[in-house]
Formats: sequence, C-alpha cells, structure tokens
Amino acid sequence: MLDHELLAKIRQIQIYTSHAVNAAFAGQYESVFRGRGMQFEEVREYIPGDDIRDIDWNVTARTGRAHIKRFVEERELTIILAVDLSGSGDFGSGERSKNELAAELCAVLAFAAIRSNDKVGLLIFTDQVEMFVPPKKGSSHVLRIIRELLGFKKQGVKTNIKAALEHLARTNKKKAVIFMVSDFMATGYLRDMTLLGRKHDLIAVEVHDPAEAKLPAAGIIELKDAETGQRIFADTSSRRFRKSYETAAAKRRAELLSGFRSAGIDCITVQTDKPYIHDIVKFFHIRHSRR
Repeated sequence: MLDHELLAKIRQIQIYTSHAVNAAFAGQYESVFRGRGMQFEEVREYIPGDDIRDIDWNVTARTGRAHIKRFVEERELTIILAVDLSGSGDFGSGERSKNELAAELCAVLAFAAIRSNDKVGLLIFTDQVEMFVPPKKGSSHVLRIIRELLGFKKQGVKTNIKAALEHLARTNKKKAVIFMVSDFMATGYLRDMTLLGRKHDLIAVEVHDPAEAKLPAAGIIELKDAETGQRIFADTSSRRFRKSYETAAAKRRAELLSGFRSAGIDCITVQTDKPYIHDIVKFFHIRHSRR
C-alpha cells in the first residue's frame, strides 16, 4: 500500500470507527470491562458496619485492634490486541479481506479503550511474533497501531498461534484484557489459550469469510492454500463434492467453538460480508448479563 493510500485508509477507518464507538459503544465497553479487578488501597481500623470478611487478621493480631483491608475498583485497564495477519487472512470473497476486517475491528476496540483512558498494546503474528507495540494511552498511539496494522509487511505466511500465546504469557505479568483476533486455521494451541485465560481476560475473535464454508457451483476452479502454496483443481459443479466440502468446514468450526467453550474462553465471530458492530455489541450485552 502506497503512503498516500495508507494515509487515506487510516483517515477513513478513523472516521468510521470514531462514529461507531460513539454511536454503538456508548457505555457498552465500560459496563463489560470496568470493575473486572480490585486493587488494594489501605488497611484501616474496623468501624461497626464494615464487612467482617474484610478483616486483616494479621494486623488485628499485631495491634490488638480490629483492622480491615480496603480495596478499590481498578480504573485503568490494559488491552492487548493480538492479531493474526498470516497468509490465510489475505482471503476475501467480498470487498475486504479477513486481514482488513481484523485491522478495522481492532481500530474500533482501540478507540473504545482510549475513550475510557485505558492502555492499548498490539501484537502481530504469523508463524512467528513479528511485532509487539507495548501498551500506551492516547489517540496518537492508537493511530500508530492502526498504521502498523494496515501497512504491515509480513515475513511469514503460516500461522503459529501457540508462539503468540507464549509471548503474551511472558511479556504480560499484570492482568490484561487480550483480544486474540484470528481465523484460527491452525492446531495445537488450545492448551496454551486455556493457561493464558486463567491469568488474563482472554477473548477469541474469529474472523470468518462465508465463502470458506460454502462453495459456489462454478464448475472446475483452482483452490490454493495461502499458507502452504498447495493448489488443487476441484469440480464445484459436483453436488457431492460441495456437500463434502461444506460438511468438513462445518465440522472444523464446530470443533473450534467447542474447544473455546471447554476452555472457558469467550468467542466473538465476525464476518467479512456484513457489519460487525452488531456482533460486538451483542457480545457485550451477553457478557454484561452474566456479571
């Protein structure tokens, strides 16, 4: 993407996402992610009416007078956008590819975060961790994140979600909200997601293109695996072949979502062929109702 094209795209996304955040996210982001943690503030003497469950027995024993621990709601969150920009994300059957959708979605989440004065960080990965931008606040920082996502030139084309998860586990010692944005066309990472989800608020965002689940009856076409380069010719006029393809795709997605559920990981699915704001707001509503 040329510099002037990149700047125009950044401006376009900035205008769209700013409107989306103001129109659809008002109160949603904070209602879901605010108050997710408590931080210690002080120890003070017990006052009648205080919850006895908050008594600090060590201080009470040492001083001979009842003391309680006071906690306050954490007002600042750290949001990490872990984005898979591997070769399979270059696919798009409509106006945008999965990687373009991932970048725009991350822009919305980033603007929602800075609107609440939270920090935002970025991790881009393929079959390796290719970039890590440490969490910071501010609109200029978010614009940098969008620029990195849109202008990114990947070194690898395959996908290694496990390596990204291991990097996140090493570099994020404090609890964070982590959005793992990917088409999840990989294997061998669920255990690492489970472990990371125990320490952090880990949310899977599946970026999906409907053409990957259903083939058109278009005769003989060439299919190419974007990550291995393997090519095959398929006769899509065959109803049996299309049915077999659709069954395999449905099974893969069912296993993916079942794996997330068993690991206790929430998942949002967004598609390249329709607006995604409704899907995110619906997810926020569901999360809020569970609190």
